[in-house]
Amino acid sequence: MNGASREALAAAHESLDALTDSTSADAAKLAGELAAVTALLDREVSLRRVLTDPAQSGEAKAELAGRVLDGQIGGQTVDLIKGMVRARWSQSRDLVDSLEELAATADLTSAQKTGRLDNVEDELFRFGRILATSPELRSALTDRAATAAAKGELLGSLLGGKAEKVTERLIVGLVTHPRGRSLEAGLDSLSKLAAERRDRMVAVVTSAVPLTEAQKQRLGAGLARIYGREMHLNLEVDPEVLGGISVRVGDELINGTVQERIDEAKRRIAG
Repeated sequence: MNGASREALAAAHESLDALTDSTSADAAKLAGELAAVTALLDREVSLRRVLTDPAQSGEAKAELAGRVLDGQIGGQTVDLIKGMVRARWSQSRDLVDSLEELAATADLTSAQKTGRLDNVEDELFRFGRILATSPELRSALTDRAATAAAKGELLGSLLGGKAEKVTERLIVGLVTHPRGRSLEAGLDSLSKLAAERRDRMVAVVTSAVPLTEAQKQRLGAGLARIYGREMHLNLEVDPEVLGGISVRVGDELINGTVQERIDEAKRRIAG
């Protein structure tokens, strides 16, 4: 997003945080209502354009949003959206992208309030690993000929009763309303939002054998010292690395595996 939209999204996040900090606010309800408005504005292009038209006053756009949404969703959500449409947006689509991000953030906040955010983070990561190793599943979930209902039913059979409700809602929403993104990109965005809920960074750790609790704690503490932020560890086991571990934080790779040292020796010998 460009400058105006970035500022508008940041302000919207502050408003959402203020709402969800209140014990009277139902973060899960907010998430569902924001997701519904996202779908509405994604579908109704003309309405979206009017609500982001820089030639219209902020109050006029807020009044229109109120007329459309009052009685359809809760007053807190309506007020949040009125504040968003009063802001300036670089592109009309940025409003919809921001609403979608706020909906996911509200859902993650609901998990955080109940102490389930760690589970959601881990489940999003594991689902991404399953997709990477199951082309058939990925094909079924991205098949344009398949209906959203069919995809939702498939995900229900895979996740229902086995994953957190928040995880299931986020993945179903991503699959049934991809909005031009790949599944991988969508899952990555959700994982980053989950990490930001605790002001944490995400490290993908690959080792030949599972790490012990003591090793995980030492690694997490060490990475927190290096990056200056609390670190959430997504753990993978890959026997092919032979020994040691590799750690990826964003685009940065810290590789201390035996296999990497062997490969480096081979490169040196080859000249």
